[in-house]
Amino acid sequence: MIRTGLAVVATAVLLTGIAGAQQQSPPAAPPPVDFSKVEIKTADLGDGVYMLEGQGGNITVATAQDGIIMVDSEFAPLHDKIKAAIAVISNLPVKYLVNTHFHGDHTGGNEPFARDGALVVSEVNVKTRLAAGTTNGLTGAKTPPASAGALPGKTYTGAFKIRMNGRVADLKHIANAHTDGDTYVWFKTANVLSTGDTFTNGRYPNIDFANGGNIKGMIAATDAYLKLTNARSRIVPGHGPIADKSALKEYRTMLVTARDRMAKLVKDGKSEDDAVAAKPFADLDAKWAPTDLASKNFIRVVYHSLADKPAAENKPLLKRILHRS
Repeated sequence: MIRTGLAVVATAVLLTGIAGAQQQSPPAAPPPVDFSKVEIKTADLGDGVYMLEGQGGNITVATAQDGIIMVDSEFAPLHDKIKAAIAVISNLPVKYLVNTHFHGDHTGGNEPFARDGALVVSEVNVKTRLAAGTTNGLTGAKTPPASAGALPGKTYTGAFKIRMNGRVADLKHIANAHTDGDTYVWFKTANVLSTGDTFTNGRYPNIDFANGGNIKGMIAATDAYLKLTNARSRIVPGHGPIADKSALKEYRTMLVTARDRMAKLVKDGKSEDDAVAAKPFADLDAKWAPTDLASKNFIRVVYHSLADKPAAENKPLLKRILHRS
């Protein structure tokens, strides 16, 4: 069973890009997305690798001689349009579908593409989150458990390679960044990096602190990407236009600035509302915040990254001692 349209649309609005701005109290119900009007745009990145852009997270398509590796899948109602766009690139089947994380605007196509024969691959925490259902830390909005057919068929920890005839994809887990299950995918021979939502080009990222996300991990992700890439690299962000290394450097500078400013407010004992009122990122907003709400939400997620105790620290002392023994 494909997740309900309402849950999918709510996820789209809460977790992606401009429409993804979140707030502390639940907003009014968003208007339904008319998927019939969504167009899939294709950009050729060279060496048989492409970026597809529609509604939701960006998709990377990498061709091999015996099939296709696909990174993320947007929403289930777009399956036919995405499949048609891929067919223009190659008549070979999608053999692997990589989930960069669990959010519905990146995993909505899991079930229909799996029915087509693709093996869905993810870091192990993605399957755990999808199977259990999740709660949005700012709004309290709940996403129900995914159906069995939407769960990844292959999970990994640490790192994993997908090897096909003429194509290798290197998958690596970045711990506690956008979520607790983020994967980046490096197509070395094509010099293309697919980041998922650990990198959003030209806009503040969402940091899903309630599900393992943390700004420190986001910065660690950009550090890893800067080591991998060069001036000729093409970087597919979770949201936003195709990027290069200079855009990634600007993004990292923004994250470090936000972390350092928020760390001072937290050290000074400021509350979340105090932090919002202080507008610590006002000079960054012109480039990174499309709306006032996006600005406030980024303040809130960075605040929670630095002010909240890790889950292990919230356990009673005796339980923590027993867990270590």
